[in-house]
Amino acid sequence: MKEHNYVMIAGFIAMHLACLAAFFVSFNVTALVVFLTTFFIRTFALTGGYHRYFAHKSFETSRAFQFILALVGSWAAQKGPLWWSGQHRYHHIHSDKATDIHSPKNGFLKSHVGWVFDTKNDVVDPKFTKDWLQFPELVWLDKYSQASFVIYLLILFTIGSSLGYFFPSLNTSGLAFVFWGGIVSTVLLYHTTFCVNSVCHIFGSRNFDTPDNSRNNLLIALLTFGEGWHNNHHKFAYSARNNIKFWQIDITYLILKTLSKLGIVWGFKHPKITTKKQKAD
Repeated sequence: MKEHNYVMIAGFIAMHLACLAAFFVSFNVTALVVFLTTFFIRTFALTGGYHRYFAHKSFETSRAFQFILALVGSWAAQKGPLWWSGQHRYHHIHSDKATDIHSPKNGFLKSHVGWVFDTKNDVVDPKFTKDWLQFPELVWLDKYSQASFVIYLLILFTIGSSLGYFFPSLNTSGLAFVFWGGIVSTVLLYHTTFCVNSVCHIFGSRNFDTPDNSRNNLLIALLTFGEGWHNNHHKFAYSARNNIKFWQIDITYLILKTLSKLGIVWGFKHPKITTKKQKAD
């Protein structure tokens, strides 16, 4: 019998219900900036950090920036870097097989979010994260990722309260920062991330004949800063970039390239594309 983490389910539902307060909370330019900024920063921490760095090691960076990526990624409330990357590595091995924990073949809802609440997925096999277990700060952050998200909310509240006090013309407050930057943007971030697991294994085109059902989806690619080029990714999982064709926008890679010019990241791995025509749907 399947068991579910009902505490997580309750928290997830509560976050969504809290978004209904948008009908009663004033929305202004400050709120929009907070919403977009927090969504942007945490999206990159997930795509560039949790995914391309921790799960696939598609580039190199310093230990300090490694921790920053992990810390900001934990503010997305999608658990810690070891859990996230370990589950993703497992997914690539079992992609769209019966053993895949979030394949749409087992139901769209389960692939989108249901798998997160299954207690058997609460922990990840250490063999999938043994390369990161040597860093005690990552192990610690992974263990206390929920506390990290609470700290993120407190930071938002402090910044919002300070700006509201010293710059009243901004018409903001600590609660406004928490609402737009800690609740609404987090809920959106949940579903943009989850859509890669669900939508991008059902809807879209295929450039490469991979053994799974991964698809390239323009809309999801835009919302997730390049993760929607999912068929490309499953073909070249080690790559720091997901775009193959010039028109495929990969915001995460553009940010990484900018960081490389500043000497913050380096050692990018790129797709090994042969001249032989690839079979696709």
